[in-house]
Amino acid sequence: MVALLNQQVLVLNRLWQAVNICTVRRALILLFQGHAQVVMSGPDGSFRTYDFKEWRDFSERDPGTEYVRTVSFRIRVPRIILLLVYDRVPKKEVKFTRHNIFERDKNTCQYCGRVFPRQDLNLDHVIPRDRGGPTTWENVVCSCLECNARKGNRTPQEAGMRLIRKPKRPKWRPFVQINFNLYQHDSWKHFIDLAYWNVELGEDN
Repeated sequence: MVALLNQQVLVLNRLWQAVNICTVRRALILLFQGHAQVVMSGPDGSFRTYDFKEWRDFSERDPGTEYVRTVSFRIRVPRIILLLVYDRVPKKEVKFTRHNIFERDKNTCQYCGRVFPRQDLNLDHVIPRDRGGPTTWENVVCSCLECNARKGNRTPQEAGMRLIRKPKRPKWRPFVQINFNLYQHDSWKHFIDLAYWNVELGEDN
């Protein structure tokens, strides 16, 4: 019973966008409180929502193979719930770290455009620090050792070099970009398209 209550449920916001994962226990509480409805697909592929009473009645008729038994009734384990009042996509800022700068720049020197192993890349301040250049997303880029030495303590213009891409802060990422490889129920497939969610929003492809 405890293991079942700790299984994962996909959470959709009011716009039917996947925004989170919660436990079965939490999903049933939200359902009982009237804050969420269960989403279930029918034989024709369409989706139907159930409030608590409707889900309880449906569970009594068809409890399926996974259900929770209470004192007076059985209730089927939901796999997707729809929040009734929440229409935002939770956002989390990408941390300004060495790893994430390499990720943003795709391990590519931003001056010569060649890809290198990370141990052969430096982080370069476009405007040097001792010239007032800040340590920010907009002023730090990956550069290879050769380009870094060539640029030295100068601006790209002074060194006769050009950035292949203007550095910028990565876009906010939806929370659902967590690792779904750990667990993914079949019923989630319609709402979780990993190829879709892993596209960096706002980037030029």
